[in-house]
Amino acid sequence: MTEYAAGRVASEEFSTDAQEISRRLALTDEMRLIVMFEENFPSTGYIDGIPFLEPLQREGSSIDVLSLGKLKTLTDTTRRILHFFASIKDSVYPKLKQMTAPIKSFPEIQRRIESIMDKYGDIKDSASQALFDIRRDIRSKEAAISKRSQAILRDAQQAGIAAPDASINIRDGKFLIPVNSSAKRSLPGFVHDVSSSGKTTFIEPNEIVELENDIAELRFQEVREIQKILFEFSEFLRPYIPDLLEGARFVGEMDFLMAKAQTALDFIAGMPVISTDGSLSLRKARHPLLEKALKREGREIVPLTINLTDSKRILLISGPNAGGKSVCLKTCGLLQYMFQWGMLIPTSESSELMVFDRIAVSIGDDQNLENDLSTYSSFLSDMRQMLSCADSRTLVLIDEFGSGTEPAAGGAIAEAILSEIDSRGVYGVITTHYTNLKLYASGAQTHVTNGAMLYDSAKIAPMFKLEIGLPGNSFAFELARKMKLPEAIVKDAEARAGEEFVGIERNLRKIARNRRVLDEKIQKIKHTDKHLEGLTEKYQKELEDIKEQRKTILDAARKEAEDIVKGAGKQVEKTIRDIKLAQAAKEETKAARAELQGFLGALEQRKTKEKKTHDEYIDRKIAQLQKRNAKTRPAQEKEQKSEPLKVGEKVRIKDSGMVGEVARISAKSATVIVGNISSTLAPSKLERISSNEFRETSRKVFKAVEQKQDSAISERKLNFSPELDVRGERLSDALDIVVRYIDDAIMLNMGSVRIIHGKGTGVLREEIQKYLRTIPGLSVRDEDIRNGGTGVTIVEL
Repeated sequence: MTEYAAGRVASEEFSTDAQEISRRLALTDEMRLIVMFEENFPSTGYIDGIPFLEPLQREGSSIDVLSLGKLKTLTDTTRRILHFFASIKDSVYPKLKQMTAPIKSFPEIQRRIESIMDKYGDIKDSASQALFDIRRDIRSKEAAISKRSQAILRDAQQAGIAAPDASINIRDGKFLIPVNSSAKRSLPGFVHDVSSSGKTTFIEPNEIVELENDIAELRFQEVREIQKILFEFSEFLRPYIPDLLEGARFVGEMDFLMAKAQTALDFIAGMPVISTDGSLSLRKARHPLLEKALKREGREIVPLTINLTDSKRILLISGPNAGGKSVCLKTCGLLQYMFQWGMLIPTSESSELMVFDRIAVSIGDDQNLENDLSTYSSFLSDMRQMLSCADSRTLVLIDEFGSGTEPAAGGAIAEAILSEIDSRGVYGVITTHYTNLKLYASGAQTHVTNGAMLYDSAKIAPMFKLEIGLPGNSFAFELARKMKLPEAIVKDAEARAGEEFVGIERNLRKIARNRRVLDEKIQKIKHTDKHLEGLTEKYQKELEDIKEQRKTILDAARKEAEDIVKGAGKQVEKTIRDIKLAQAAKEETKAARAELQGFLGALEQRKTKEKKTHDEYIDRKIAQLQKRNAKTRPAQEKEQKSEPLKVGEKVRIKDSGMVGEVARISAKSATVIVGNISSTLAPSKLERISSNEFRETSRKVFKAVEQKQDSAISERKLNFSPELDVRGERLSDALDIVVRYIDDAIMLNMGSVRIIHGKGTGVLREEIQKYLRTIPGLSVRDEDIRNGGTGVTIVEL
């Protein structure tokens, strides 16, 4: 909105200072949030104050009426911005609030301006007593002119020198009497005009001329008095000019940041992380201009993901023409420049970008007839300049690397240049069709990695997706067939290219196809392993449950059998007593008792044998499961331990035994989420564990808290209203009601509530929302304008 902000856009430069970039990004991100969510932040009133304030520093200079109106707007905008930041906590928008620290508001200047100028931008009559008197006299003279003109017209009509239906004409501020041209000398005055027919003459009477001369003199006095008032105000203002200039620059900076924030919203951009470990990671990146162009055509952009690390820092992209190679390169370069300029970029906010000292670019054809530069000469010129400054703090972007000359020589020169920039630690994105460069990137000793633009060979159409780790295929012969080139010519071309070239291209396609099949199989195997692991755990648990149930059933059966046997024993004892009473022989009685004991012993022996047989069977089954797990687990653990940790894997911290999940990993550090805590450690201090171990350990460490709910709470939940009306309440009473209401809402686990406080002066809304923002876990916003707007606050719990 201001020339100052437009100048800042033009003068802002690519920064190589990580702290400065971080400051610029933080300011823009905070302003983005303000533009999105803060209705109270001033969105109008941003004007340039520097052009009219700087001249006022000279002694004897004076402000004009137009500049006074601008100063009024400027001071009011400054006051509103300062009031906004004063009303929020320091931690909400810390960087922007820090900018307001040296800025002052000017209530006395605003009061003086209010006493001089009205809301329409005119000087008030009450600005001085002299001006009041002058304007009163002007109004009196103007009323006298109107009255006297009417009287002269009536006299002329009565005298017959003016038509009965004639009226006073006002032309250029002069009151003119229309009279008959034949009688024009009957009315003394100045002739100003004659009608087209010549029958009517328009005369300004002498009496009116004298009154108008008086008014003209009063107008001159009015102008002189206004100049005097403005001069006196300028003298009063001069000591404040340095602070006012600082405030004007502050308002301009706010306008500049609002422009950057609005651009970020238009691009759906976020704030990336500044990388400190030598990695560059663009996740779901989108070229902002291409995205806009595609949207106009009703098409969606395909997001791009690029990962460069200290070990693989140059990405060599190959693939078919019109497959998106150059778009990937330009997206990477443009977003890197935007980032170091201080703009939010259209990527995921988890993206990490390095800070480079320079970006070296070779894109397009710079051939020049005047300088005798061909396409390839201009390419070599670019390479010479690039090599003169390329180092580990340089990002190189080269499109169609090595093209423009004989392929064998061009490919060799390109490979030599690539090897040189690789040895210097340069980061870069390069596109090419040369097979020798793809083979160079496949070498284990290089810091270059291949990237392929995927192509649907069935549909003969590009997919615009980048896959890192594979070389791309040009699909030249397939494209020729798609463009309906005669088949005989295509086959002849394949023959001329040679079996070796066609074989390489075919093998590249085969590798890409096999890679996709392999990835699908790996995912399937992982899914199957996980399923089998779950089944094994399930069956093992079921066997243990069966063993427990068997023990319970057998114990019950044993007890029942023992009861039966005891009953039988009693019966036998009774029989023996009966025998004794019957005078039976002693030997017969002894034999009967021995037979009974033998029966009891045999029963106990059988019971023990059955128990042992069942226990052995179940123990054998459990041992088989454990043995099967023991066979597979060491191999899996050995294979897993030899692999580097990946994001999403479960790990144990060796020192503490705590378990967690890997959230971010690099060569030197790993970020692990343990419960609700994020911790950064060296990968050597972590060991990979299975999902089962993670679950078991988590159950022990993070045992769920048992909850019991009182019946009174259930009753309160049924009677709880999701809407609270505090209109008409005093501020302190309203706050007490809101405090209790929010406590109840949290205790009853409500999702959201509405608090109706009305609009009024806005104090009740402001204080209630200020309190609500102090409670963790709450989000506060105004209701939609159709449902109450700022008169209702929505609280999400």
